[in-house]
Amino acid sequence: MALKVKLTKSFAGSSEDQLATIRSLGLKKFGDERLLQDTPANRGMVNKVRHLVTSETVQGDAPKTTRRKPRHIRARDAARARQATKA
Repeated sequence: MALKVKLTKSFAGSSEDQLATIRSLGLKKFGDERLLQDTPANRGMVNKVRHLVTSETVQGDAPKTTRRKPRHIRARDAARARQATKA
């Protein structure tokens, strides 16, 4: 099961904790839509800003997010790999 969340109202004038909740849901602009895993934490965040978003439960699984290394770590690893091939 997945949770489909769409930002349907403007968040102008919202409190800081509501803005942080919208950002943590992955919504950046008016009309943005995200497919999230249906967990109690995500449902709680949607409930907190329910006056700004619409949500529905859909069949299937939400895409798994993979963690990426920070840019400076990736650059460092690439430089080390280049040095290893030169030597």
